[in-house]
Amino acid sequence: MILYRCIALLIGYACGLFTFGYIAGKVTGNDLTKKGSGNIGATNTLRILGVKPAVIALISDILKAIVPAIIFYFIFRNIVDHDSTKILTLYAAFGAVLGHDFPFYLKFKGGKGIATDFGMSLVGYPIEAPILIATFFITVFITKYVSLSSILACTALIVQTIIFCLTGVVDYGPYQYEALFIGVFCGAVSIIKHHANIGRLVHHTESKVSLHHNK
Repeated sequence: MILYRCIALLIGYACGLFTFGYIAGKVTGNDLTKKGSGNIGATNTLRILGVKPAVIALISDILKAIVPAIIFYFIFRNIVDHDSTKILTLYAAFGAVLGHDFPFYLKFKGGKGIATDFGMSLVGYPIEAPILIATFFITVFITKYVSLSSILACTALIVQTIIFCLTGVVDYGPYQYEALFIGVFCGAVSIIKHHANIGRLVHHTESKVSLHHNK
């Protein structure tokens, strides 16, 4: 199983390296790492490239956690037992989060992982999705701060993962604590990656989201 975990992480990591916003920016002569917030995720794609590229970036960031998980599910479902198959698919999604957050070709300075975290949660903890979605969109609707919405959604991911894993609502059998660690780790990393946003929120200098593209 150790070898299988490593393979899952590596394939997931490779999938996580595909970042539509960054690629689209390069194609159009806009380096997202040097414009706007300097982030390669969907929010900065919205600021620099507009709504349509941002929507595609958002969807692709979610899917790149789901695709390797699906691949691993169909490969291993008849090779290992049910619980092992579940944890391997979660590791594949986890690898995608790591690939997005820490891409080697950008010196491990990637996105903040919100959309990819959500894709990972759909794979590993689908019961959490309604609260994650509600937390994000209600907060962004009220405050217009994507960063605050993302931080609160990540907090909801952490809290729900702890509760559901410890109570057995999310059941990974002998791999329960691994599933707990992955969910908490991904949420915590994304919050940490928002440290600059947190500072701007505290000082009321954080930018609010707008669907109007200025280019």
